[in-house]
Amino acid sequence: MLTLSANAKQILNERYLLKDSGGNYIETPEQLFKRVARFVSSCEAKEKDKYEKEFFNILSNLYFLPNSPTLMNAGCHHGQLSACFVLPIEDSLEDIFSILKYAALIHQSGGGTGFNFSKLRPEDDLVSSASGTSSGPVAFIKVFDAATEYVKQGGKRRGANMGILNVNHPDIEAFIISKSSKNALNNFNISVGVTDDFMRAVINDSNWELINPRTKKVTKVIKAKTLWGLIIKEAWKTGDPGLIFLSTINAQNPTPKSGEIESTNPCGEVPLLNYESCNLGSINLSKMIRKQGREVEIDWQKLAKTICLSVRFLDNIITLNHYILPQIKKITLANRKIGLGVMGWAELLILLNIPYESQEAVALAENVMQFIKNESYKTSEKLAIEKGVFPEWKNSIYASKIKLRNATCNSIAPTGTISVIANTSYSVEPLFALAYHRIGILGNKTQTEINAYFIKKMKALNIWNAEVQNTIIKTGSISSIESIPERIKSLFKTSLEISWQYHLLHQQAFQKYTDNAVSKTINLPEDSTEEDISNIFMTAWKYKLKGITIYRYGSKTHQVLQKCGLNNSVTC
Repeated sequence: MLTLSANAKQILNERYLLKDSGGNYIETPEQLFKRVARFVSSCEAKEKDKYEKEFFNILSNLYFLPNSPTLMNAGCHHGQLSACFVLPIEDSLEDIFSILKYAALIHQSGGGTGFNFSKLRPEDDLVSSASGTSSGPVAFIKVFDAATEYVKQGGKRRGANMGILNVNHPDIEAFIISKSSKNALNNFNISVGVTDDFMRAVINDSNWELINPRTKKVTKVIKAKTLWGLIIKEAWKTGDPGLIFLSTINAQNPTPKSGEIESTNPCGEVPLLNYESCNLGSINLSKMIRKQGREVEIDWQKLAKTICLSVRFLDNIITLNHYILPQIKKITLANRKIGLGVMGWAELLILLNIPYESQEAVALAENVMQFIKNESYKTSEKLAIEKGVFPEWKNSIYASKIKLRNATCNSIAPTGTISVIANTSYSVEPLFALAYHRIGILGNKTQTEINAYFIKKMKALNIWNAEVQNTIIKTGSISSIESIPERIKSLFKTSLEISWQYHLLHQQAFQKYTDNAVSKTINLPEDSTEEDISNIFMTAWKYKLKGITIYRYGSKTHQVLQKCGLNNSVTC
């Protein structure tokens, strides 16, 4: 087993290692990986011991890690192992509060929830002749947010939510500005559900109709560009809302006969049907390498084997999972969706000496993700022969093409805490900074990170000195250090130094071969303009992305990743 970083050990101790009733640890990180591997292999009819060893190998060597609920709960009594859920919101008080109860149970078990509130009648709309008028969707989102605040996930962290309102809802303007004030809806990401029709209306400067979901009548006509401008202004101001491209998502829905997709999980990487859940896991690309003399190259054989084991691992979770609700169990078993993604992309590029902001990197992103998708589908096809196709296969887009065990195979998740455990870079993001603080993921504790690959590269070039160290501690960047060659500066460009165009090109490259979606944040410098954000959102739609989120540095009072700087109390 690999030696874990100090930050990884801290997170495992705080959230993942099992404790007795007195709060004492009753397992080590190695025992955690053994617990998970043993449980996830327990449904194998043949070669159970073989898969237990192989699962332990990919976990303990940090080649692959599943979503947090699996690490926390696998092998525990009634362990709920999925991270992603979507729940329906219907237009009645009884239904709304029934779903609130279900959401609380999911959060308590470690999962996150997505909702589309567009079926709710608008504020001040008629409820009945006896009981007055409606509070509207924004009011109910606040109720869900307040409930989330007090329900911790397995006693370890608060739940996360995605709140979506469709762009033709009468309350869309109130929704867009619902996170405008400080500390509003802290437990929700919010996104506007947009369609191709709306995007064309923006381009053509057309009118846009807002329609009451109860009466189906037009309640207001507004310029599409006016609504677009409000979205852009608020995204610039606070980072919210993002956009969810519903037309693109449903054009690629693998099971259209099962219904239309209305929402996603909290970070947008898994579009799901109502009551559906999904299991996620990520391959650590920085470990998928081999050395050829002094050069580093991708070890495609190692990557293929890791993909094969990871897909089997995630599929087994569906079989073994404890389902909180019968509705969730029914549709999840019917479609058997999994989402295998990646982390460590930025560090892989550094190892290969390829700058993130380059066409070479974008081309490699396509090649890597195409390989992962092809190998994932090969494994799902083998599992279909071995264990049977997913029950809704006959009604899916694959029915006349290929037998699969899983309706979806790939998603690109943000990999927040599992990247820390794996000691690698987040998801497909560039390095946030060469030195930064990670604030608030463990209560009030702060973790400090200096990129190990950067230090190693500087030492190899014999340019690691006090000037370099002090500069990255102050700024997180080496762009101002004249003594460092331009090719090295290019290789270690950080997120805020990389143009938004290349952020989007990477997202597009990975989305091209991802059957679910790519969760990626377009990090922008503080001086970015509203016009920049408008261009980003429009380009994202043209690129056929399924969602888009931006974050302008410093636009929120609480920010998880912060450059070290001189004014921070923690020294890098």
